[in-house]
Amino acid sequence: MLRKEVLIKEKTEQAVNILKEAGVDCWITFTRESEICGDPTLVFLAPSHVTWHSAFIISSDGRKKAIVGLYDKRAIEDSGAYDSVDSYVTGIKEPFEHYMKELQPRTIAINYSKTSEISDGLTHGLYLVLYELLQEIGFENRLVSAEKIISALRQRKSPSELQAIKAAITETENIFQLVKKFIAPGKTEKQIADFMLNEVRQRHLATAWGESTCPAVFTGPETAQAHYFPTDRQVKPGHLLNMDFGIKVDGYCSDLQRTFYIMEKGEKGAPPEVKKGFETITKTIEEARKAMKPGVKGLVIDELARRIVTEAGYEEFPHALGHQVGRFAHDGTALLGPAWEKYADKPFQPLEPGMVFTLEPRLTVPGRGVATIEDMVLVTETGAEFLDHPQTELMLIK
Repeated sequence: MLRKEVLIKEKTEQAVNILKEAGVDCWITFTRESEICGDPTLVFLAPSHVTWHSAFIISSDGRKKAIVGLYDKRAIEDSGAYDSVDSYVTGIKEPFEHYMKELQPRTIAINYSKTSEISDGLTHGLYLVLYELLQEIGFENRLVSAEKIISALRQRKSPSELQAIKAAITETENIFQLVKKFIAPGKTEKQIADFMLNEVRQRHLATAWGESTCPAVFTGPETAQAHYFPTDRQVKPGHLLNMDFGIKVDGYCSDLQRTFYIMEKGEKGAPPEVKKGFETITKTIEEARKAMKPGVKGLVIDELARRIVTEAGYEEFPHALGHQVGRFAHDGTALLGPAWEKYADKPFQPLEPGMVFTLEPRLTVPGRGVATIEDMVLVTETGAEFLDHPQTELMLIK
């Protein structure tokens, strides 16, 4: 089990090195009533939620300070991650301003971003509070976005984070193997999803996202294809059936998709058009993985994958090739995606060692359904390696 104290120590130490790398003097995560409207970064900084105004201040010189309400102090101290933890009763202003004047940072990174949701945890109201506190001591013009710091912190997975992700992948793959034996003509999408959810509950685990669409199960042609709940549609011979499913272990997610073919009477395998579609997907994933390496922009990998699919005669998939996975199924800033408005500058971010991505191209086989696979890869110092056991053969259901 991943202990919270281990994670917090790993990530706060990592933050110090990221600040040095970025040339930023200090980083402040400022939050309150975090169970209601918490900063997504807080999980790396504190073992539990905080109530009153709280400031977690990490400096490039290695100092780590927390200023929290009186009743939150003990939990933060027990994490062992901070050099000192100050508490207050009437208000945060005096201890916060006193420490900032002692610190004298030239640049102060705070948690806002126009394009990265993981880096935008500071609400507008709290921004105004923080700005006014810093204005009183003449530091208000030293503020910069913490997007690069938070992105690097979430994207560069620590050893314990990778261990949790691998455990989630193992559980997911085990359930996929079990459901393969359960699928049969006449079974509904709902029945298949319920079977998988029962397996999750027996393991005392949780799904990687909401159970209404995890797993997502789609059989045959003319389905919603993604982000939709299982229906009463029945599995039929000649259908392609695909599933999108993930498990959460120790706070970290898996996100995998697998495709099955339901054989018709007398068939010994999938028909040529189904084989072609599936093989196009496996080729796309492998070629994309081989092209991934530190410094390459996500846009380049997406372009490569999109070209393989379209050159095989299929329409391009209407989404990014892959997203990062971490504490959420969709995590991180950098994206393997096209230069579309909705993705902002995410596809232009370079890959870094420690990033965990999905690779999930898809295509439609007319009259049969959707062929898609979603595998997970880790960016290494020299390339990218699979974290799961990639699906290389179409799973056949009699």
